This record gives sequence, C-alpha cells and structure tokens, in this order.
Amino acid sequence: MTVRYVLDGSQVRTLEDFWRVAGESIGCGGYFGRNLDAFADCLRGGFGTPDDGDYLIEWRDHEASRQNLGYPETARQLELMRGRCHPTHRSSMGAMLAEARAGRGPTVFDWLVEIIEEELPGGLSLR
Repeated sequence: MTVRYVLDGSQVRTLEDFWRVAGESIGCGGYFGRNLDAFADCLRGGFGTPDDGDYLIEWRDHEASRQNLGYPETARQLELMRGRCHPTHRSSMGAMLAEARAGRGPTVFDWLVEIIEEELPGGLSLR
C-alpha cells in the first residue's frame, strides 16, 4: 500500500519552517535532520520513509511555499551557508548569493523540488 505524506505549504514561510513541516509529516518522530543532505537521505528510505520507496509526497498550497521560498529566502539561506562553508567555497557561495539577490538562479523551493524528484521520481504532487 502506497504511503502518502502531506506537506502543508501554507505553514512554510522559511526553510526552517519546511524542515519542521516535513519532519512532522515524513520524519522519524518529527525529525530527520535540518539540511538538504539529511532531507535527501530521508527520502531514500529508512529514515521516516518506507525502504521500498512506495510513497508519495503531496505538497498542498505549494504556490505559497514557492513564493515564500523565493529569492529573498534563498539569499538568506546562502548567507547562512557562506558563513559556515569551507573557506575554499566562499567565492562560489558569494557568486550564488549575488545571483539570488539579483533574482536569478534556483530558489530554495527549486532545491527542495529537485531533491524530491531525484530521490522519488514521479512521487511529488504539487497541489
């Protein structure tokens, strides 16, 4: 039987909100980690999702999430990442940050959708 996880996009204003909402719906006991790599690991199975990959993610009110996880939030997240990254990566992070501030390139919403589509091909329903 296919498991369906529902994400309430109206509750997602920041990436931190997404981690909470996804953790409550998908994660083990409400938690799976609070970064992109941990999210990908969770979707691969065994960390909240079925090992056999027989599940779907329904992202309701995804347009609200798309707007909230747009360029301003992307720039904020990239600033945080740049502050924590290895010094050899600061230049490339700075370039990504400049692109986000200019309203170009992938957004946080795009990052999340890409991870879901990579780890669960055909398993995302945007509503």
